[in-house]
Amino acid sequence: MVNPKTNSGTLTRGFRLGKLGFQLAGSYLGYQAQNLFLGEAERPQRQARFQRQASRRMSEQLGQLKGPAMKLGQMASMASGALRPEALEELASLQMRAPGMHASLARAQFKSVMGKYPEELFREFDPEPFAAASLGQVHRGITQSGDLVAIKIQYPAIRSAIENDFKLFRPLTLPGRITGHLPAALLAEVERGILEECDYLQEAQNLEFFRKELRGFTYLSVPRVYHELSGDRVLTMSFTEGAPLRNFLLEKPSTAIRQLVGERLVEMYYTQLHGVKALHADPNPGNYLFQPGGRIGLVDFGCVKRLHLEITEIMNSIVNRSWRANDAASRRFLGLILGVKSPCPGRENSSPWRRQPPTFCFPKVQRQIRW
Repeated sequence: MVNPKTNSGTLTRGFRLGKLGFQLAGSYLGYQAQNLFLGEAERPQRQARFQRQASRRMSEQLGQLKGPAMKLGQMASMASGALRPEALEELASLQMRAPGMHASLARAQFKSVMGKYPEELFREFDPEPFAAASLGQVHRGITQSGDLVAIKIQYPAIRSAIENDFKLFRPLTLPGRITGHLPAALLAEVERGILEECDYLQEAQNLEFFRKELRGFTYLSVPRVYHELSGDRVLTMSFTEGAPLRNFLLEKPSTAIRQLVGERLVEMYYTQLHGVKALHADPNPGNYLFQPGGRIGLVDFGCVKRLHLEITEIMNSIVNRSWRANDAASRRFLGLILGVKSPCPGRENSSPWRRQPPTFCFPKVQRQIRW
């Protein structure tokens, strides 16, 4: 168990991240030095051992730091083309089984939000979390009326930790921002999105929205919110059964079930994109719970992206290549991408795919596409 309060300061988090970087760099130099003196036949085993050890160290340190630092580890755990399976296995623990906060700290955090300890509001409350992620951990409980629920409790001072992490990231990303490879607006959008996940009242609204919009999918389970047992840093939901992706695959489901699950995941995605106009925007595998017969549970709606109609039109155009139909379609597509409504007067008949593209008239304040 860890106390996130001790990890929220800028200097503390910066020191720990820097120390981790030096440790990984030292391990890599040692690994390369071994390659100079040992045989070629042993190289694959050494590489696997190095990646596993480095990934274990990353998993332990980033799991304790929480926040954006831990999210980086979660992203690395899905880099199947870059890391060996042994390394991915170590990092996969960050998806749901990261170190949690001490039980007494979780109880204190709960009381600071709800005014009472969890044992006073629930018939039963398990002090040991069954899932812990970058911003909070989840406990099992039973309501006074006998309902099995999941109670998500946010780590103390996690918002400060996020803000401090981005203070650290900005100087490190200065070269990318100067060259345009990492726009400042993108970094600001990532920070805004992660901070938005800290508002459990907003997540409760997202849950209700998606329960309504996706109710037609009989194979999909979206948790129900218990508003009277929730607050801005505590969220009580109906318990959703299911196994994370790794456990689901370890059970060796049939080809038919895997095919069915894949089809349903695609159907869910395109329905959100084109029908709901909003996306469950956290693809962490731990947020998908797979049940027997191909049923799917979808959890963690802190990160939701609501889409403007223009974004849907752009994506449809990319998939269908509709810009190739005629000049009007190509002008429409290019205008959507650039954020302008139409070409300059007198150039309406110019195709953007000819040798001389049309000149677009930009207003003083360019219209922004709303994501």
